[in-house]
Amino acid sequence: MNNKATQLLSKLNEQLNFTDLEIDDPIQRSESAINIIINSIEKLKIIFEKEKTKSQEQEIDFFKNIKPRFTSKLVYYNAVFKIETKKPHGGERILKKYLNHELEKLKRYFDNNLDFYKYYRTGSNYLDHKYFTRGKFDIKLALDSFYFEVDHNFSTSHDFKVTKILAHDLVQVYLEDKLLAISNKGTKEKSQHNHNAKLTWTAPKVALIELLYALQSEKVFNNGTTDLKEIAEYLETIFNVDLGQYRRTFLEIRVRKTERTKFLNTLKDTLEKRMNNSDEPI
Repeated sequence: MNNKATQLLSKLNEQLNFTDLEIDDPIQRSESAINIIINSIEKLKIIFEKEKTKSQEQEIDFFKNIKPRFTSKLVYYNAVFKIETKKPHGGERILKKYLNHELEKLKRYFDNNLDFYKYYRTGSNYLDHKYFTRGKFDIKLALDSFYFEVDHNFSTSHDFKVTKILAHDLVQVYLEDKLLAISNKGTKEKSQHNHNAKLTWTAPKVALIELLYALQSEKVFNNGTTDLKEIAEYLETIFNVDLGQYRRTFLEIRVRKTERTKFLNTLKDTLEKRMNNSDEPI
């Protein structure tokens, strides 16, 4: 079961990485990711149900270590979807207040489940037989109301708490990155005052990263002496875009199974069509 679940998780991560690269809009990205994850969890459930004889140790491992790695992604992307769809329109002060309020909600859940946080984070296992085996719920163990609504053949009293811990780690990073971006916005705006043209990159970021590496590989700037970081920072400034972890993104582009130079191919095809169309303005 472990090998099949590991392969399924690896495939899920690959699909989510591709989604993160191809879809810039966080709401659309979350919707797409949620559908992918639900499909993956359904497959995980089939794998679990096919394993007819499971020892208590295997059952604990599944609900403590395997299932939450899938379900936490679902909770994370669902949280991002809610954060983005409920985000207020307004200035930096309003947005910061909203994001900090979301961080406070995470802290409240942490405070309300502090004992289990400590148990899980310290790698304790003396209550695993109660927390992570089916049909062993104890109302005294601070159950989430969610437990009474789930399929008890595929859930234990505390696997969802592990899910929430892992998901909240991701949500916290997401919110803190958003707050940092707001703080850094003023600095970027000052640097952009040096440029008269107000051009904003509206195509996917992965397309600009593809172009970035192509330009640097062709050595088109300063006779090839300009390094990748300088070019990336310049493109971010003139096109008003944050390329994020562009080196990691390039690694993802490099392992594409088909059409690794997708954007460059599109540029070539579009330009050739324009050249072939005599009605297009020069």
